[in-house]
Formats: sequence, C-alpha cells, structure tokens
Amino acid sequence: MIEVKNLYKSFDDKEVLHDINFQFEDGKTNLIIGQSGSGKTVLMKNLVGLLEPTSGEVLYDERDFVKMSKKEKVMMRREMGMIFQSAALFDSLTVLENVMFPLDMFSPMTYRERRRRAMECLERVNLHGAEDKFPAEISGGMQKRVAIARAIVLKPKYLFCDEPNSGLDPKTSLVIDELLSGITHDLNTTTIINTHDMNSVMGIGENILFIYKGHKEWQGTSSDVIASNNQRLNDLVFASDLFKKVKEVELEEEHEK
Repeated sequence: MIEVKNLYKSFDDKEVLHDINFQFEDGKTNLIIGQSGSGKTVLMKNLVGLLEPTSGEVLYDERDFVKMSKKEKVMMRREMGMIFQSAALFDSLTVLENVMFPLDMFSPMTYRERRRRAMECLERVNLHGAEDKFPAEISGGMQKRVAIARAIVLKPKYLFCDEPNSGLDPKTSLVIDELLSGITHDLNTTTIINTHDMNSVMGIGENILFIYKGHKEWQGTSSDVIASNNQRLNDLVFASDLFKKVKEVELEEEHEK
C-alpha cells in the first residue's frame, strides 16, 4: 500500500498540492482524476520521485520514500513499473527487445530466461506473434500494450500509469482498461492510474481520488460516483449527456429497490 500524508508541493510561491492525504490500496485500480491543471500529474511525479514534496510523507508499506537515500530510492524503483502517456518505446528495438530492456538492465537471468519472461508478458497482453515487429509497424493501441508488457516484466509491486488511454479510440481504451484491471488483480499490484477518461472511472475505478485545484475534493469508488452529491465531481464525470443519462438511470433503479 502507498499512503500519502499531509503532502504539499509548491513551485516558488505557487502552491500546487495542498495537504493531500490518501491511501492507494493493494490489488486495486487506484485512479487519480481531476481537470487539467488540478495537480494530479504533479502528485504522481511526487509518488515516483520525479519531484520531491515541499513537505509531507510518501509511504511505501510504511517506508518513507521522501527520506530514503539515493541508493534506497534506486532499489525502491525496481519495485515500480511505469506506463507513460506516450508508449515511450525505443524505435530502434523490436517489440520483444523493448519488453526485454528492463530485464537486460536489472535482471541476473540468462538470455534464454529473459526472452521467455518477455514472451510471457507479451502473451499476457495478447501480442504473441508481434515480437519481431518494430514500434512503427504496429498501431497505437498495440504500442500501449507493449508498454504494459514492459512495465510488468520485472513483476513490479507498484504499477504507475500516466494517461494510458490518451490518443486511443474508445474500443481500444476499453481493452487497455481491462488489461490493467486484470493485471492488478492477478498480480496483486498497487496500480495507480492518472486519467481523464471517464469510461475508466466508471469501468475500473475501485479507489478514486478526485483533486480540485490542488486539494483532495472527494474520494470513493465508481459506485460512489453515481450517488455523489459533490457538484464539482458531477461536473467532471457527467459532463457528457451520455454519462448524465447513466447516472439518472442508476439513481432511478436505486430508488426503486
């Protein structure tokens, strides 16, 4: 479990995060949502150590990441997998070589073992047969799946996903959501997803943190979203007519019970 306590982050005189307190739970899809500029990306960067909080704690199973030495942080990062907004694949490497890259860097496995492990991960994301292709030869959705395979190849305890559905069509986004949810539950990872995709919120949001102008505005599950009276949350999630109708139907069904 990752726990954030009294987290503040400022840039010069501008406060971006104000007193954030939240628990990201093991074996669940933990979503960070909010409007552009709300601070959700800054929060994720504080979680993985790309930024350092102005004050507060980031606890990994009660170990304070902020206070760790450089060596301890390097060791800690080996427990993390990261999926970037762009797939961030190496263009000059094949799909298989991209997935093997973390193993080549950090694993004592033999080449045959590394290859076998990478192929297992490609099969996990339904990309068996694409291992010899280069990133430019596959679709954006397939590239995201390669990125997921690479992120889980070292069997991370913590999986961070920055806008994993960015630039994808709704059908492909659903595939990515289902993969991330399945991996989270199968591997019992602490998965943290920074997203603006409201389909993800309603589909896989097991533990949701809503940030508004740097403050924790609301927390709950996708079921709690339906029943929420928080107007700022409703304005974000139910901005489209489709989602407004979904909420109306859900509330009517709940009322009839």
